[in-house]
Parts: sequence; C-alpha cells; structure tokens
Amino acid sequence: MGARTCYHETTDRSVDRWIVQRSDIIQAAAQIFRRKGFHGTSMQDIADAVKLQKSSLYYHVPSKQDILLEILDWALDLLIDDMQTVLQSDLPAKEKLRRAIQVYVERLTEDADLATVLLMEHRSLDPALQQDHIQRRDRYEALWRNLIEQGIREGTFRNVNPRLAGFALLGVQNWMLTWYRSDGSMRAADLANQFSDLFLKGLLLPVETTER
Repeated sequence: MGARTCYHETTDRSVDRWIVQRSDIIQAAAQIFRRKGFHGTSMQDIADAVKLQKSSLYYHVPSKQDILLEILDWALDLLIDDMQTVLQSDLPAKEKLRRAIQVYVERLTEDADLATVLLMEHRSLDPALQQDHIQRRDRYEALWRNLIEQGIREGTFRNVNPRLAGFALLGVQNWMLTWYRSDGSMRAADLANQFSDLFLKGLLLPVETTER
C-alpha cells in the first residue's frame, strides 16, 4: 500500500481544501479510530488531523458513519483481492493455504489501522449500512471456505466442515491484533509460518504407508 503517513491533530489550517484527498481523510480517520475508537472520535478530530476546518471536512465526507463504511469497504476489498490472487494461482491447496495465511498476516501487521477498524469497529456501523458490509465480509470468508473445499476435493485435506475450519483459521489470525507487537521477539513472517504448520497438521490427511 506504499508508505504509511502518520496524521496528527493540529489547529494549523495551512492546507487548502482542494489539496486534501478523500483518501487522506479515510487514512487519517482509520488511525484515529484505532487509537480512540469510533465512538471516541469526533469529526473535529479528523478535521484537525488533515488540517481542515470542520465545515470543509463535510465537503469531502457527509458523516462519520460514511467514513467508517468506506474504511471497512477498503479493508475488505484489499483482502478479497489478496485472496483471489492466491486462489487463482496454480499451487496445490496445501501451498495456497500457506500463502493465504502469509498474505493475511502481512495485512494485519503492516496495515494495522485498517485491520483494527475492520475487526473491532464494524459493530459501530448503523444498522441501515450493515447489510452491504455483511455481504462483503461473507464474500471474503467464502474464499477461505473455497480453499479448504479445494483441498478436500484434491484428497489433501481431511473431510472437515469448511465453514468451521474457515472460522478457526480467521479467528486465530484475527486475535493477533490484541497481542502482536512489531518490536516483539517474533516477526510476522515467523508467526505466519507457525500458523501454517499448526493448521496444516490438523487439516492434512496422513500419508499412507505400505509395508514392503
């Protein structure tokens, strides 16, 4: 996604309205939502972060709910694109699963603002906006089930419940947001490899051996 810009709340209004891009507002809001929570963040906080008057902010975005929905859509669209790329590869299901975990852990750790808002603040979305978000989320979760189903068809994975296995895969990785530290003892890539080994040991059918 490129270099991450850090936004800080300020009363300096030196940046003209036309220079500020909508993407700047969304990225700044994601950072503040992560730090303060959706309900603890005001439109004034977001305006300060991108050096706009509050009235000018409404020129770009009509409400805080619209900002939240756009963050959720953005995050899910990135994840869907990542997963579709993995699924469209020629790799066997075992290697696709390992790659899918690597890519997802990278997103969780390298784009923690978006990931945190997606996983922690989606319940703050107004009921009228929930349906579209749920459909997008279900589309992403279905891609994980498709991968597991491929492994079952290939005879590589056990005949598990794909829905349950998909929830387990995502749940373990999502929980990283509560304990992972970028300055900790383990790199994200190492964690992804360990997660892959853990799940594959549970999913893979045992290799049959014959006595000679």
